[in-house]
Amino acid sequence: MKVNNAMEVLDRMRLPNGAYTASVSQDYNYVWIRDIVYTVLPFLQSQSDRYEKAYYALFDLFKTYEWKIDIHREQKPVYLFEYIHSRYSTDLEELNQEWGHAQNDAIGAFLWGVGVGVSHGHKVIRDEKDIAIVQKLVDYLECLQYWQAKDNGMWEENMELHASSVGACVAGLRSVKMLVNVKDELIQKGEETLRFLLPRESETKETDLSLLSLIYPYRIVERKTALKIVEMVSEKLERTHGCIRYHNDQYYNEGSEAEWCFGLPWLGLCYLELGMYDKAFEYISKTERIIPENWEVPELYIGGKNVPNGNTPLAWSVSLSYLFLNRMIDVSSTPKGRTANS
Repeated sequence: MKVNNAMEVLDRMRLPNGAYTASVSQDYNYVWIRDIVYTVLPFLQSQSDRYEKAYYALFDLFKTYEWKIDIHREQKPVYLFEYIHSRYSTDLEELNQEWGHAQNDAIGAFLWGVGVGVSHGHKVIRDEKDIAIVQKLVDYLECLQYWQAKDNGMWEENMELHASSVGACVAGLRSVKMLVNVKDELIQKGEETLRFLLPRESETKETDLSLLSLIYPYRIVERKTALKIVEMVSEKLERTHGCIRYHNDQYYNEGSEAEWCFGLPWLGLCYLELGMYDKAFEYISKTERIIPENWEVPELYIGGKNVPNGNTPLAWSVSLSYLFLNRMIDVSSTPKGRTANS
């Protein structure tokens, strides 16, 4: 299997403005903030300008709607359309459709990506206007009182307090603390919520695939909690073609929950973060099983049918699969790679 074929697939999904379409399917021919953050992770430690250009596109998007951010730095949104939107046209314009736009994790993810990009030497920040956007997004999260705010979460569904959303905001605020003014208490309040909520995702969900984000890429939970999260996701959510997002998920459910392909490499990446190399090696074959020869990795396998849905390839799926397999090549080449465990 040629791992680098993944880059060719991602390049086909890259837009002239530097952003990425979530998929080339008719249903997903849109730009999601969160999807871009995950899609460009392979470029974080490379000399390519793909990482920077994607963030320039997102900065330009935020500048277009800076007036909205300014309003909601001072007053909380009431209606979903008032939130910073989570999904846009490929021209990076808001869509006049009802949608679960209250996705605080997307803002946290963007801030995290900016900070970590700078720390890796990428010129993500172009000028003082970009810095001003970062500060305004921090103020936006403060106004929302993100640490106790119900939102639609990573899966854009029911409004409740999600650990994965709070965690993304904590990671984002920590990441940009050296760039703009972030009050210590703003981070501490989120950390307190996580201590209360974890290892649950929310009041209604004991566990959820989105919790893996707190281990990779955000790395914000202590080892004991991280081990509990991967244990629960592996035991309760892992399936043959991927992981279900949570029990009784109705999206593409035709007899059982849909199996999301990126769940397998994501688990592998989390085991790598934990130094559990023997466990990570188990996910090589599991991940390779869901990657077709052309590297067009699907979003999911339809529950009860065991066939991929039409959102193929999904940029996020391609990215996480590539990242995991590429990192495992590096691990395999080190003498301790196959012996270290915990």
